[in-house]
Amino acid sequence: MPDGWAVLALCGASLLAGWVDAVGGGGGLVQLPALLVLAPGASPVQVLATNKLSGACGTAVAAWTYLRRVRPDLRTALPMAGAALLGSAGGAGCASLLPESAFRPLVVVLVVLVGAYTALRPDLGGTSALRWSGRSHYVAAVAAAVTIGFYDGIFGPGTGSFLTFALVALLGYSFVQSSAKARIVNLATNVGALVVFVSQGAPMYRLGLAMAACNVVGGRLGALTAIERGSRFVRTVFLAVVALLLVRLGVDLVD
Repeated sequence: MPDGWAVLALCGASLLAGWVDAVGGGGGLVQLPALLVLAPGASPVQVLATNKLSGACGTAVAAWTYLRRVRPDLRTALPMAGAALLGSAGGAGCASLLPESAFRPLVVVLVVLVGAYTALRPDLGGTSALRWSGRSHYVAAVAAAVTIGFYDGIFGPGTGSFLTFALVALLGYSFVQSSAKARIVNLATNVGALVVFVSQGAPMYRLGLAMAACNVVGGRLGALTAIERGSRFVRTVFLAVVALLLVRLGVDLVD
């Protein structure tokens, strides 16, 4: 367990991470580096497990807030959540077979394309205009969820942002509607990973629960902010998260 000042700093980082994640995804980009720096005695699995414990709590509250205020279409969100959970489990099962270094160059290219596509289309995600209806819509939604869930299990950085982008660019939802559905889907992948970590006794519970309380506050505030400010604001935060993700992946690639 880190000392008092480190715990306070980690709780502050968790509050910010909850807000960022609730708005556009990517809270782990704030919380994970903070844990790595401020809990230096922890093993990698303890860091990941504690991050998931905190993040899952904040995501749950953000998802509930969106569910009550935005009322996202659960006929799309729930099948996506189930598919993402299965994809995440499959990815976790393959994680030991493929080195992370094999993914980093591909993910960097993908992040650049996501950011450029969003930045060059200012009207993207302003309103919901679904690309397909009926079976085609659900097939595309489930396929995206399985793919991103697999990515979350095998590698992970930026999963929430990729979910948001898929819902906006592929399916045609507004940024606010996409954030609402992405939180529900991301909650499923977080819970799936957390179940595994808990069975291994990996989370640092005292620290994780303190951070979770702050992440819950951040998640609640982030969801309310996104709902109040609208899709244009969510788009701006999303682009900022994509830029941060690109920097992080670029540093990892150089190292």
